[in-house]
Amino acid sequence: MSIDEIKSQLQAELPALLQQDTGFRHWLEDLIRRTAVPAERFDDRFDRMLRELAADREEQARKWDKQDRQWEEQNRKWEEQNRKWEEQNRFNHQLLDEIKQTRTRQEQGIGALGARWGLASEASFRSALKGILEKSFGVEVINVNEFDDEGTVFGVPDQVEIDIIVRNGDLILCELKSSMSKSDIYTFDRKVQYYQRRHGREVSRKLVISPMVRPEARPVAERLGIEVFGSADEVADL
Repeated sequence: MSIDEIKSQLQAELPALLQQDTGFRHWLEDLIRRTAVPAERFDDRFDRMLRELAADREEQARKWDKQDRQWEEQNRKWEEQNRKWEEQNRFNHQLLDEIKQTRTRQEQGIGALGARWGLASEASFRSALKGILEKSFGVEVINVNEFDDEGTVFGVPDQVEIDIIVRNGDLILCELKSSMSKSDIYTFDRKVQYYQRRHGREVSRKLVISPMVRPEARPVAERLGIEVFGSADEVADL
């Protein structure tokens, strides 16, 4: 017989059996008294369970508090790291701006220095070339600086500088420059036109002497009848 069947049979027959058999009832009561938990012990066990539950809750609360503190500490570290990154980004941005400003100032300084050096080197070049032509080839090089009040050369009234080579009465206009561009060729041709109209004299030849003539400038010089020489040595047969 199964446990469930025994329970069902006891529930059905036990009440009548307890009424009919006094000895059995006394035995069962004694058994219950000996095996049942006293009220005092039950209260103690219940109190102990409550204390254990309270302790568990306190321990869990302590763990959560610890976890919260750890999260707060981690958040503080992240905030500190973010602040450092922002400061670094600002510093990098400022540094980049300073580098750009410094580079701009350097480029401007170099540009200004280059312009001054270019003027100085241009003057030195012309002076040296003038000396070579006069000493080696027996010609006279005259530097003329006049005011073009009609604006023939530059489109507006301005000073015009022209180098003139005089040889056996021939009038040769010359441009002595360290470099020549396409626009420089056109400007020199206008200088020649200006000089001829102003002084009423026909120019025999138009020369450009420069060690650096840009490729696009040579066809223009050829079309305008301007002779191009790369150095003073090339004008030996002048």
